[in-house]
Amino acid sequence: MSEAGATSQPLAEAAASAPPEAGSHLAAHPPLARGPVFAAMAALGLLLAATSQWYGFHRDELYFRMLEPAWGYVDQPPLTPLLARAITSVVDEPWALRIPAILAAISAVLLVALVAREAGGGRRAQALAAWAAASASFPMVFGHIFLTASIDLAAWLLVGWFVVRALLRDPRWWLAVGTVTGLATFNKLLIVQLVAAIGLGILALGPWKTLRSPWLWGGVALAVVLAAPNLVYQVANDLPQLRMGAALADDTDAASRVLTLPLLLLLVGPPLVPIWVAGLVALFRRPAWRPIRCLAVAFAVVVLATIIGGAQAYYPLGIVEVLLGLGAVPTAEWMRATWRRVLVWSAVALNAIVSALIALPLLPLAWVGASPFASANQTVGDSIGWPVYVEQVAAVVHEGSDPDGSGPAPIVITSNYGEAGALARFGADVGLDPGAVFSGHNALWFQAGPPESARDVVFVGRISPRLAADFDECTTEATLDNGLDVDNEEQGLPVIRCVGRTTPWNELWPRLAHLS
Repeated sequence: MSEAGATSQPLAEAAASAPPEAGSHLAAHPPLARGPVFAAMAALGLLLAATSQWYGFHRDELYFRMLEPAWGYVDQPPLTPLLARAITSVVDEPWALRIPAILAAISAVLLVALVAREAGGGRRAQALAAWAAASASFPMVFGHIFLTASIDLAAWLLVGWFVVRALLRDPRWWLAVGTVTGLATFNKLLIVQLVAAIGLGILALGPWKTLRSPWLWGGVALAVVLAAPNLVYQVANDLPQLRMGAALADDTDAASRVLTLPLLLLLVGPPLVPIWVAGLVALFRRPAWRPIRCLAVAFAVVVLATIIGGAQAYYPLGIVEVLLGLGAVPTAEWMRATWRRVLVWSAVALNAIVSALIALPLLPLAWVGASPFASANQTVGDSIGWPVYVEQVAAVVHEGSDPDGSGPAPIVITSNYGEAGALARFGADVGLDPGAVFSGHNALWFQAGPPESARDVVFVGRISPRLAADFDECTTEATLDNGLDVDNEEQGLPVIRCVGRTTPWNELWPRLAHLS
């Protein structure tokens, strides 16, 4: 192809074009591009570590540290809460809690580069894959805050890398796929969707001989054995993940489901879209990649399942990152001309700057409310204001307590787990008893309920008229305000004191249970 002909094509199409000998170099791995790959990992790790203490705990982090160790919870498997509880029992600060998230994020950078290497990408392709992954927007969010998605991203990429190895080089790697899948179910059951989607891809596009491989079925058996404790927990507890999935679907309207498609452009950042689309296109244009065309079907299945199931729009992120690693190979070949290299590397640099501004707490707190970043990234708002909110709730509790301290103080019941987690973490600093904080939200409803002796309650959040009728009197005493004009779930919520409970807790508490 001539230089002029190549420049006339869009990047996603031109980068997918392969020379006739494109697959011949798959017989041996190119050397690992240690310098650029490790540099990208180090740059992201240092950036995440430097900003890990800013703003404060995220609502999910406050929830995780509050959960007592268990085999599982109504809304998730046990791994992330168990790690959060273990870390905060030693150092109860955001920077310490976020160490696993940082490690997962820098591991994701390495894994994207390894996917590119596995598909035959040389030094330039691996460098592009690594720096693109380090600049990606949602992975940067998941590296800054310790969420279940933090570990899940690394798990999806491990599965993707091992699948590519198994299909292109050695079927024994199906055992590694099964091992990671089984272990990853202790963090999130969503990994099953990925391997099921890959299985459907093999059924649709091949290689069909893989279905006769004992290594594939050995991997399946290994995954089932390792995941067995989670499966037993689900069956023994009436399949709580199905109830949780139904609750999340009910919270998602038709418009939000449709937005999953345009949000695909934002998962790693708009400047990187041509690269991962090039990987998707190249799966059909490169004969050497014919064995891994199933990944294209897997991508479509995951996106479709996300839309139909009303799930979080970021769920396809893991498979998009696999495509990003694959797309780095044809894109690197397209970058032979100097101006193309400048164009691609400028896009990666721009993506890094925009992603950092959106994903990380780089702005002074006083500026956040007037900036677009809190609305662009919900985790920003969900990390701001917790100590202030706790002080405002504490003021209402103390106002409702007997001046001489002879009677019991009102208990606190919150509308969601973030508020409960904040009161458990910061309440003792303002004279609250963390053991007198309850919530009907998700797993906290099962963890503890109010004692029968509690007659007065401070509710954080709006209550229904029916609930108010279960007390002699309910009055709004305060309105939560973070003082920074940052919009989040708590901003503007009422703090309501209800006195003289008239309904037994064994009737009242079940009505406060809710999943979301």
